[in-house]
Amino acid sequence: MNIYEQVEAEIQAASHIVITAHKSADGDSIGSSLGLLYFIEKLGKKAVVCHPDKAPDYLYWLDTTAIILMEENPEEVTAQMKKADLIFCLDYNATNRVGPDMQALLEEATGKKIMIDHHLNPEDFPTLSISETTASSTAQLIVDLIEESGHIELLNEKIGTPLYLGILTDTGSFKFNSVKPRTHEILAKILAAGVKHHLIHEKLNDTNTESRLRLQGYAMSEKLEILYDYHVAIISLSKEELAKYNFKKGDTDSLANLLLSIKGMKAAIVFTERDGIMKISFRSKGAENPVNVLAAEHFDGGGHANAAGGMSDLTVGETLEKLKELIPQYFLKEE
Repeated sequence: MNIYEQVEAEIQAASHIVITAHKSADGDSIGSSLGLLYFIEKLGKKAVVCHPDKAPDYLYWLDTTAIILMEENPEEVTAQMKKADLIFCLDYNATNRVGPDMQALLEEATGKKIMIDHHLNPEDFPTLSISETTASSTAQLIVDLIEESGHIELLNEKIGTPLYLGILTDTGSFKFNSVKPRTHEILAKILAAGVKHHLIHEKLNDTNTESRLRLQGYAMSEKLEILYDYHVAIISLSKEELAKYNFKKGDTDSLANLLLSIKGMKAAIVFTERDGIMKISFRSKGAENPVNVLAAEHFDGGGHANAAGGMSDLTVGETLEKLKELIPQYFLKEE
């Protein structure tokens, strides 16, 4: 029995299944959660999805009514976690990634835990673990689960649509080096199941608001700093600047990739002041320019070599100064 068949056996044996994902939801955590939920339902079982917080607005063309949010309904999430005899941990590999409130529930939960994830350096907390760091996304691993457990015939448009979204967003529209031949094989299976990929691209990308575009324009024209010696671009945005442009979660998500598109840039860093802390997004190009180490060693974060996150409890100015001091230690100066 392979690991995927073991996971299916646990699904079949469970009486109360809960699906969790990391705090600050993204396309992969939402997509893998809903794809797994619909697969479990096709197996004739029931499950509930419990997430720490709300997803960005641009993902709400998906039907997310099945997701119970800790930030909105903590009593219900607490009850579900206590009842669970099987808990899926999707798109994270350390319990602190679900936020302190859900972390306490997760660590106290008596149910078996199954981790399905693609990030580096997993913690040893789950009962079963599918940890594949070469996979493009957790959504890709859910398709692996469906196929390798012997149920590829169950893959349909409802299951495949959120899974396609997860792969699409976590690969930067298939441009990151995490995309391998297996990724395209899986995409072919998803399309063969009836998923309308062009509509997903349209719904994901053609959703800009005026305030979002104005914020991004302001960030690029007024807040962009380039450290030319190291080919690193930085944008910092204070809470006042975000408020001026009616910031909503997700409005700055594309900025780091936009900076990285500047000719010659090796890395891009964007940080925003939210909830009393600086939330930092790191992006880079090439194996010789990893950003996850910088995020882990100095900003209580981590992630993939070329895509990581972190945080700072310093002020905007102090965080910016700290970054400028650290960059020479992590990126080679070009003569």
